[in-house]
Amino acid sequence: MLNYIIKGGWVMAPILFCSVLGLAIVLERFYNLRESKIHPPDFVSKVKRLLNEGKINEAIAICGNSSFSISKIIEAGIMKIDASRDQIKEAIEHAGKRESTKLQKHLTPLGTVATVAPLLGLLGTVTGMIKAFEVVATIGVGHPKDMAGGVGEALITTAAGLIIGIPALVAHNYFYKQAHGYISEMENTSMELLDILKHDEGQKNFIRRDTSR
Repeated sequence: MLNYIIKGGWVMAPILFCSVLGLAIVLERFYNLRESKIHPPDFVSKVKRLLNEGKINEAIAICGNSSFSISKIIEAGIMKIDASRDQIKEAIEHAGKRESTKLQKHLTPLGTVATVAPLLGLLGTVTGMIKAFEVVATIGVGHPKDMAGGVGEALITTAAGLIIGIPALVAHNYFYKQAHGYISEMENTSMELLDILKHDEGQKNFIRRDTSR
């Protein structure tokens, strides 16, 4: 492997950097972009039950002590309990935008790796062929061994760029779809939360009495 890296020339350095960066992002996203860290069903069910029972203080406490994305959105809505429906919706949407940005964290650099790695491979192809043609111009075509270095560099960098770029593109699309799936789930949960918070005026008055304790 080291021999191929050396034969690939200087272009292999940025290609290797892309591979390390891409792998780091993929591992980070696999760890953090999970339902158990974003939208755990058990947590959502528990908070909904507390809200339906009017136990607002307990719901706020649970959300404040949780690091889930959905907990931040729910907390933002609960803290606006005495506001109008539109104001609660606005608070929920604002919190949702912040959390959706976090869910798409590092996807732009991963997309850049997917785009740049094959282009670096193409650059290596060009530099390798230039070396091969320089050999032809200097000593002619009767020395294939002397030309092999440039041709080998061209092929190695092309392969390396594609080997890195293709998986990076697949991973980017996968994580993008996964993130937007979680965003859609949180939006649905938020709307259910809004209905619970503003179910009717009688419930609203009950909640106000609970929060005033």
